[in-house]
Amino acid sequence: MTTFSGILVSNHSKATILENNYKEVIDHVWQIVYRDFLDSSGKFERSNWINLRKEFLAKKYSDNNEAYDAIRDMLSNLDDPYTRFLDPKQFNQMRIDTSGELTGVGIQIVKDKESDSIIIISPIEGTPAYEAGIKARDKILSIDNVSTKGLNIEDAVKLIRGRRGTKVKLEISRNGNSFYKSLLRERIEIKSVTSKINETKDGLIGYVRIKQFNANASREMKDTLKDLEIKKVSGYVLDLRSNPGGLLESSIDISRQFIDKGIIVSTLSKDGLRETKRGNGNALTKKPLIVLVNEGSASASEIVSGAIRDNNRGKLVGKKTFGKGLVQSMRTLVDGSGLTVTVAKYLTPNGTDINKFGITPDIEVQMNSNPILQREIGTKRDRQYRAGEKELLKIIKKTKLVSQFEPNSANIVAVFKNNENNFVYSLN
Repeated sequence: MTTFSGILVSNHSKATILENNYKEVIDHVWQIVYRDFLDSSGKFERSNWINLRKEFLAKKYSDNNEAYDAIRDMLSNLDDPYTRFLDPKQFNQMRIDTSGELTGVGIQIVKDKESDSIIIISPIEGTPAYEAGIKARDKILSIDNVSTKGLNIEDAVKLIRGRRGTKVKLEISRNGNSFYKSLLRERIEIKSVTSKINETKDGLIGYVRIKQFNANASREMKDTLKDLEIKKVSGYVLDLRSNPGGLLESSIDISRQFIDKGIIVSTLSKDGLRETKRGNGNALTKKPLIVLVNEGSASASEIVSGAIRDNNRGKLVGKKTFGKGLVQSMRTLVDGSGLTVTVAKYLTPNGTDINKFGITPDIEVQMNSNPILQREIGTKRDRQYRAGEKELLKIIKKTKLVSQFEPNSANIVAVFKNNENNFVYSLN
């Protein structure tokens, strides 16, 4: 006999109770998906999902690992790489990550079901992966000589993460070529927002880079903008390159710091319920704005980029973004494990669905053919920044010209003559 929750039970009864607990976790996952999952592929059949419940609850499970494997097997039927199960340790680590700390090598990955490949969404600036030259859309072929073929996302994460100070060897495929990178595992507290002032002959430029939309990003951005406004910058270059995203609310709050009125983003649930977030009239700056984006700008980065573009608040410069237009919700399960489930897709203010398509910038500019040093990002050595700054200075000049125009002054004729061919100006 064994004491279980204060009650004397037989070993057989204890096994039955444990098995029921395992099945409770499985059913909890099933219920969340059945109720809230948004199918972006068009392949989700509710009748099939109902049959899967019967199939998986009819099986016997001897421990939680068997139950967890069953959950992952069940979720693989959804054809959605972003809906995934995390055991208690993984789930706790995810919560730490979004709070502003990262353990590992500094990459976010996704499983591409069609090619059965582990794909890097983006390396995070300042992390071992970034410093080693890992890029967005690189494929991971093996981890410490273990092939990723057939490997699920959770197992890949387990292999990449490990004890701080140890190394992990990744085999990377890029443009048809494969090579190895040995990366040192670290625990890094990520400062989401960095900034500096770049001097030009036409004024001071506030350069602001957001590395990740974690829980600290909105507050850090607010403090940064207030400081730069006090220092009288003439305009801003907002750098969202290689930013893999993060928290939806963080992207909305930061968009509102630039956009006074108008739609920020709309989310559409599986039931067709549309929730629209708008500017709240509390923008911190109305000065000219350029946003730098690239292939690693994903999710929350695309929300901010789309909001700025569609509201004619600024121009996008760089390369087409990643194309992740889905919203995930993190759910805690009955045993402390977790589920990230796709619950909505988001639309830019103009109603554009960018999932798998990305956002094409107003001005397309390739990054430097030869890699630049981290300290050279956001400087004249940075080709995309250079193009962004050039466009920003054009906007600043035109803005100054308009602000200097006084209808009742004697210079009205001169102003119109000067602008017969180029007075019309739009941020589209």
